[in-house]
Amino acid sequence: MNRKRIIYLTDLVLVPLFLLTLYTGIMLHIASHGSNHDIWHNWAVFHVIISLLFTVFGIMHVKHHWGWYKGLKTKGIKGKNKVVLLLSFTFILVIITGILLLCIEGANSSTGLLHYKAGLMAGVLGVLHIVKRWRFLIIKKKVS
Repeated sequence: MNRKRIIYLTDLVLVPLFLLTLYTGIMLHIASHGSNHDIWHNWAVFHVIISLLFTVFGIMHVKHHWGWYKGLKTKGIKGKNKVVLLLSFTFILVIITGILLLCIEGANSSTGLLHYKAGLMAGVLGVLHIVKRWRFLIIKKKVS
């Protein structure tokens, strides 16, 4: 399989993983307001598994597009670059707070609230990122 095909497939896999990560995160937050711990626990397990997969593919995605990040030094940050860069920083914040939640603090902590808010922001930015590139994913799919 050639490099372009691998990049395309990675990007394609990221879309459902992103949507599932966002959905399970919101459902986890909703379940935390309920009284049934088992429901919350099931959403938490599903969210962690999907999020780990999303993180792995997200890291691959960034690695594939590392040249874009390096090009920011010479081209500067303008236009859509700002949104992608903000998404990247938000993604890092979500990963860091997620790891802290798993290792140090638990749910209902200030870190948990920061993780939820950063996750919502990453969700909005991620949807914008996908919508902007949707045509590329569809055209490539027809050609491949």
